[in-house]
Amino acid sequence: MATGLLPSQFFASGGRSCCKFPKLPGAKPSKFHSRVSVPRLSRRVSATATPVATDAESLVGFLEQDLPHLFDDQGIDRTRYEERVEFRDPITKYDTLSGYLFNLQLLRVVFNVEFILHEAKKTKQDEITTRWTMNMTFKLLPWKPVLLITGVSVMGVNLSTGRFRSHVDYWDSVDNNDYFSFEAVMDVLKQMRPFKTPNLETPKYTALKRTKYYEIRKYDAFLVVETTTDGLASSSGFNSVAGYIFGKNQREEKMKMTTPVFTARQSQDCSDVIQIVLPLNCELPKLPPPNSSELTLREVSRVYAAAIKFSGAVTEELVMEKQKLLRDSLRRDDLKPADGYLLARYNDPDSTPAFLRRNEVLIWLEDYHFEV
Repeated sequence: MATGLLPSQFFASGGRSCCKFPKLPGAKPSKFHSRVSVPRLSRRVSATATPVATDAESLVGFLEQDLPHLFDDQGIDRTRYEERVEFRDPITKYDTLSGYLFNLQLLRVVFNVEFILHEAKKTKQDEITTRWTMNMTFKLLPWKPVLLITGVSVMGVNLSTGRFRSHVDYWDSVDNNDYFSFEAVMDVLKQMRPFKTPNLETPKYTALKRTKYYEIRKYDAFLVVETTTDGLASSSGFNSVAGYIFGKNQREEKMKMTTPVFTARQSQDCSDVIQIVLPLNCELPKLPPPNSSELTLREVSRVYAAAIKFSGAVTEELVMEKQKLLRDSLRRDDLKPADGYLLARYNDPDSTPAFLRRNEVLIWLEDYHFEV
């Protein structure tokens, strides 16, 4: 949950808190200086005394209120943690409260962090398990990569004091969650690669889980305009659906461009369909009718989807390969992929180099239940 991302050995503190990145074998010196000032902890961490709970069950409600403040100005309530608290994730390890709090503040310096707590529940007499999502925008790189880490935290409770004595994170995306996990380091580095996602409206979703091979997302309902196309990687039909939002409709009403462009394949026996997402403030009954009977307006209201992300130029063969990998991975994990799949293309291929393009294959899930 309070994911370290950078091991404690990478940081050295003197009169001023700072961080130093390790010298990697074969790396050449650069002009980049990695010294970063860290805000004083007392400015960020709440020290307000609160009544001490005496069992894990009574601490669940406290965590539901406190953990959303991990990375904001209020901070967590440090009085609810032992001074000797063990914190560990696959690449970070501390055994004091001051080290734990330093890690939180360091992450705030390096990342813009969105922390989402999905659930907290008592799993043993002296243990609480939480499930969470972290979206972390790395501020030090010009393309601002977003790291997505999901997982669970197992928090041990000292029943004699009612305070937390340990906090151990387990990431969904790696098999080896022991400290120090080279697999976890590579998982972070892979997410640093550049993707160019346009600053346009896109269907709203929450990433619930990111495994080694795919993400599971919970989508809000959204509207699309669609027509048939002659292949997954084809742009046939795009001008027709784009024309609708650019004013070629019965009211000549123009709308904002959105992303991605979806191509949907239900089965080999059905025609592929190309879709453009309509602005999120649109309401289906109030939309202008299309000029052509070949265009259809509809709501996409399915909730849970699995997605696999990739870059490069899109081909029919590549999409088929990705959907097979995704479907096989879902079945291996005892999930139920629905028939058909979607290709999502986020970028204009005429203006975006292939290696920067963000593409995804999505498959809707049936009978999916999300829990800790």
